[in-house]
Amino acid sequence: MIYYLFTLQLSGWEFLAFILAYFLAVAFAFSAHEFSHAVVANWCGDKTAKSLGRMSLNPFKHIDGFGLFSFLLVGFGWAKPVPVNPLHFRNYKKGIRLVSSSGVITNFVLGIIFSCLYFFISPLLNSGNVFFIFLEFFLMIASTVNFSLALFNILPIYPLDGFNFLASFLKPDNKFLQFMYRYGSIILLVIIILPIFDLFYYYVVGGVESLFFDLWRLF
Repeated sequence: MIYYLFTLQLSGWEFLAFILAYFLAVAFAFSAHEFSHAVVANWCGDKTAKSLGRMSLNPFKHIDGFGLFSFLLVGFGWAKPVPVNPLHFRNYKKGIRLVSSSGVITNFVLGIIFSCLYFFISPLLNSGNVFFIFLEFFLMIASTVNFSLALFNILPIYPLDGFNFLASFLKPDNKFLQFMYRYGSIILLVIIILPIFDLFYYYVVGGVESLFFDLWRLF
């Protein structure tokens, strides 16, 4: 993100508008993701997140300061995970699948909405107006961040949502599950440190965004 800022060559007000838009877009994407986990867990019978005040879109309920700062620096971050007790689910496996997929689906739908708004609204904005500059940045960043969260979280790597979803179909002694429980966090760290994350971001996230922009051009 910092490298991207240097490439934009923004003026003082534009720089502040970008920073504000970035933080708000990231905070909203994280909050929506965790909020959806809490809501679906509550629907499935687990009141843990609700009792702790996590069934809220208030970003202060969900944001992890270090995770947000990490997202600012390297484009990868995290929120405070919503506490879920699957033993309270009316249907154990179905509950895990619904809760695990809810965050991904929420971010993907938001990515579609924001990409549509950015495509159709940004050409109409007066670039000389600070608020319009902020709005254009917000829609652009919100689209990218939500697609990023959705696509990254579907990876079947512990402790991501994609792993939890897959684990609900496998036996507890499955070798892949045991391997991921032991090494998943290390694999994630390697993906982030090495250019793998940059390639994922550029080709996968960028490809999905381009796909939807091509779709919006049909209208």
